[in-house]
Amino acid sequence: MQQSDEKLREEAEARVGFKRHLSFYLVINVLIWALWFFSRAIDGYYDGYWPIWATLGWGIGIVSHYIGVYVKNDAAVDREFEKLKRERDQAKV
Repeated sequence: MQQSDEKLREEAEARVGFKRHLSFYLVINVLIWALWFFSRAIDGYYDGYWPIWATLGWGIGIVSHYIGVYVKNDAAVDREFEKLKRERDQAKV
């Protein structure tokens, strides 16, 4: 029972970490786009949408973080674990 509680706690920490990451991403990107808009675009100087690079680059990190936290394939991990155990046991014999 203790081990499953520890596993649940680790998963909860990972999810909270992702939600914080997403919150920072949203806030910072709103600020970056607002800075760009109020410093250049409002005067009609559309000399490039430079904030898109920060948004896209960091967005790739957000997607990767989401996949790591929410899209887990526990069955594949269990199969690989069993395979490694069998290989180790065969090497001992």
